[in-house]
Amino acid sequence: MGYRWGALGRRANGLGQMAWERGGGGLVAGSANAASDTQSARPPAAPGADAVARLVERRALLTGEALARARLIQHETGERFQAVINRLGLVSETVLGAAIAAESGLPLLVAADLPGERAAGAAPTALFLREAGALPVAVEKGRLRAAFADPFDDFAAHALGFAFGMPVDRAVALPSDIEAAIDRLYADGPAADDSRAASADETDVERLRDQVSDAPVIRAVNRLIAEAVEAGASDIHIEPADDRVVVRFRVDGVLVAQPSLPPAMRAALVSRIKVMAGLNIAERRLPQDGRLRIAIRGNEVDLRVATAPSMHGETAVMRILDRASLALDFPGLGFTPSLEAQLRKVLARPHGIVLVTGPTGSGKTTTLYAALEALNTGARKILTIEDPIEYRLPGIVQMQVNAGIGLSFASALRSFLRQDPDVMMVGEVRDLETAQIAVQAALTGHTILATLHTNTAIGAVARLADMAVEPFLLGATLNAVVAQRLVRRLCAACHVPYQPGVRELAALGLAPDDATRKLHAAAGCAQCRHTGYAGRIALVELLVVTDAVAGLIVQRAEPRAIAEQAAREGALATLRADGIAKVLAGDTTVAEVLRVSVEG
Repeated sequence: MGYRWGALGRRANGLGQMAWERGGGGLVAGSANAASDTQSARPPAAPGADAVARLVERRALLTGEALARARLIQHETGERFQAVINRLGLVSETVLGAAIAAESGLPLLVAADLPGERAAGAAPTALFLREAGALPVAVEKGRLRAAFADPFDDFAAHALGFAFGMPVDRAVALPSDIEAAIDRLYADGPAADDSRAASADETDVERLRDQVSDAPVIRAVNRLIAEAVEAGASDIHIEPADDRVVVRFRVDGVLVAQPSLPPAMRAALVSRIKVMAGLNIAERRLPQDGRLRIAIRGNEVDLRVATAPSMHGETAVMRILDRASLALDFPGLGFTPSLEAQLRKVLARPHGIVLVTGPTGSGKTTTLYAALEALNTGARKILTIEDPIEYRLPGIVQMQVNAGIGLSFASALRSFLRQDPDVMMVGEVRDLETAQIAVQAALTGHTILATLHTNTAIGAVARLADMAVEPFLLGATLNAVVAQRLVRRLCAACHVPYQPGVRELAALGLAPDDATRKLHAAAGCAQCRHTGYAGRIALVELLVVTDAVAGLIVQRAEPRAIAEQAAREGALATLRADGIAKVLAGDTTVAEVLRVSVEG
């Protein structure tokens, strides 16, 4: 079946003076040489709207039931099959894009390969490009290079070839990357019509309410969240600047710049996020915090939202809480078998306090959740007080701090004691009152789990002493302290072995003449987005409070003396030692361990 010149159709809407409709007489166009050569780069697979579905079936990317479900939804909604399976979370964009590129023999372009400015020549509208899933990339030597989400569909290539008056060389790109580039280069709608309107909208709340409901703004926010989840990001940072809106994702603890957005979207973008999180869009002078839930690729994702005023408008940070990617088991978090066994033995004690320490963003709460999962057998009453509640845990009663009505960690912990609990988790011990109630609860037969901001496990003892907790009470109730940091995990697909130098061996405490030792370095591949790392792993320090250690705590001994006694008894596993073990196992690199640990 070919194409012929005809009336303006839905799929060609936006090209203006030209359109195509399906017919039976071959390809006829006003510029005969324009599209006649577009098939020089035609992929070998048979073209047609069903080609991606056949590819998915042939490569067994979906089960038969899932494939039938996706075909049914495609038939009912009229969406592209590719969009359906991505939206349902059946196949990730990255996996499907790689499969399409392999099947078609065409190059797969990543976001960095897409242009920073429009290709010279015709200017198709954003509406057409979105409908076609296409993006003009560059004009080179009389040929148009273009990226397509579905290169098997000839329609877009023919249309772009006619519009630019030249042959088209096809490439493959992820739909989200194409969408982002279209928004950046071919922005449509009120947000891009008049940049002068932005300043007016920032002071006109009613117009701002209208603006945040515009499709381009909604698409931009949804796309940012979807891209961040796809990239495995933990946070999305949106920062307005004088001439653009800066967007960065925190991936494996490192901020990664994303394509900037037009300055005209400054107010509408953050306001849209505030609407989704139930915040007040009229209040832009004070910081606000909220929460929202959104379906991404068929999975429910929670986001914590924090906004704050800045010189060029409000900034927003969204913390992604993806329950589907959360590992609540100790091995998945990075605990070695010996550390896990020691910690489980401590958790099995009938009462006492277990503290988890570390800086913000070191995974303290996740470790506490893993401990709660280990204790949550159904035979215990478990209560938590958190600020905020990060993940919902079935079978556990969770409460959130609310300072506005006087619900603090201390007051909630005090009320918990009247609810016949077995285990209580305190999000953070911040003051003497909370610490004292936690100690009293432990003395009366309860297990208390809590976080504390200190750098080392031994430092937790000094920190509680600084809060004026009596040493004899601390020695009687403290069972263990976990200190942890997060380091990037080497990508399993591309890490490479190498012979370490003398300096690296010395940093690890190994003999310089150990010529047989092999370490691993980051290389970079498509699977890890060319960073060499994929995910993070915890380095763990564990102090188990033995009778001898408790005696030193009661005597107000120096931290060094406590550490030496614990080391003699095998009750202290240091952060550096755990890091060395993970380097030798090929989990991470020497540089990552040295970045977060000190000698000890």
